[in-house]
Amino acid sequence: MAGEPRSTPDERAAVTRGAHPGGRAKSATAKSAAARRTATKKPTPQQAAAKKATAKKATAKKATAKKASAKKGAAGARAGSARPRSRSTDAEQVTPTSLDGTRVLLFTGKGGVGKTTTAAATALRCAELGHRTIVLSTDPAHSLADAFGIELGPLTREIAPNLFGQQLDAQDRMEDAWADIQEWLRGVFDWAGVDGIEAEELSVLPGLDEIFALADIKHYASSGEWDVVVVDCAPTAETIRLLSLPDILSWYMERLFPMGRRVNKVVAPVLSRVTSLPVAGDDVLGSVQRFYDRLDGVREILGDGLRSSVRLVVNPERMVIAEARRTHTYLSLFGYRVDAVIANRLLPDVVSDPWFDRWKAAHAEHLDQIEQGFAPIPVLRAELAAEELIGLDRLRPFAATLYPDVDPAAMLHDGDPIDIRERPGGGFALRMTLPNASKDDLELGRRDDELLIRVGPYRRAVLLPDSLKRRAVTGASLEGSVLEVGFDHG
Repeated sequence: MAGEPRSTPDERAAVTRGAHPGGRAKSATAKSAAARRTATKKPTPQQAAAKKATAKKATAKKATAKKASAKKGAAGARAGSARPRSRSTDAEQVTPTSLDGTRVLLFTGKGGVGKTTTAAATALRCAELGHRTIVLSTDPAHSLADAFGIELGPLTREIAPNLFGQQLDAQDRMEDAWADIQEWLRGVFDWAGVDGIEAEELSVLPGLDEIFALADIKHYASSGEWDVVVVDCAPTAETIRLLSLPDILSWYMERLFPMGRRVNKVVAPVLSRVTSLPVAGDDVLGSVQRFYDRLDGVREILGDGLRSSVRLVVNPERMVIAEARRTHTYLSLFGYRVDAVIANRLLPDVVSDPWFDRWKAAHAEHLDQIEQGFAPIPVLRAELAAEELIGLDRLRPFAATLYPDVDPAAMLHDGDPIDIRERPGGGFALRMTLPNASKDDLELGRRDDELLIRVGPYRRAVLLPDSLKRRAVTGASLEGSVLEVGFDHG
């Protein structure tokens, strides 16, 4: 009948051999008696000789295997003593990149695309190629520890040889660097009648997580202890805010903060006589300055295309691709280099069920959009895994799929977002790559020695180099994805 399991020819033969002519199986007693007759039967001389030869062969084979195992173990011990930085067997096929300074890799993408898994796998691959690697999470909803299947906290912890991990704890950092400012804010909220617990929460200003994350990235990138720093960033919107902070903070601290500090010295004594409102003293403003000093230089590190780059993780879905393309535009606006796009969770060819035909066709179409929309940036591919990628044993083959013949720490694309060149007819041109930008989204302005550029909701003040500060803007054009601003002879 349809739906019933069918027996194989071997199974039917076995049933036939084990049944009486009448159709009933032999009884257990009959089987037991047959077994006793077989056991008591004396073997012939030929059978005894064959048995002896077989035993001799088995003993020789076991000895050979034992000897080979011992030889292999000795070779492994010699290799381990000669090379303290261990590399996996699979990674032996890839030539490690010679790094000049610490390499910083930032991974971001829309929530749920697999950026944490990709960051973890990349860090593991770097470590197994011999690079001293640390992987950090700046996402407030930490899942980096889940990817490795271990516990991670605010202190660095060894995950594997050459690989360490850490998850940022904003509260822990705040007690270290924000204490004076937080105490003053609590006093202000208390003066305003805010409950103590609410005041405690309100004193943790929005964006502190990002600021502490920048301080950590700067520390590890400039300490000289690490070859590669891998950063699992928050989803795209938070990442753009994170990477735009150095420009925003530097503008405020260089232009407004010194003036505010001078005014505060004059106004604070007067206010203290007429109101009980806690006024920020010079100790509080000094803490702000020291807090900012911890970030000094982070813009130079992350904006250096030879040291740092962003890798966008996408899925073959229309909304995900659209968001990634906007992110690419905004990252280019702030001068950050994207050196690879990772197309994750592609349906594998082994999936042949007709139900997935439309999905496979859609994936193929979206993959073409990814390659065309981000060209000439390389697109790395990874298929949808058959199981959750948790733990080193599952991350390792995933990393090998992403980087089969290249060191993940290498610079995979060397295009510069901003370029200044001399025009053949005279004058200079500042060229900025703004992928996917349109003229409708673009606004330009000039203020003293700054070029103001707005794309969509994001604005950047580009500090002009000395060669352009004294030159007037002659015009601007957007051709394809390249914005060109012309400057006169001077």
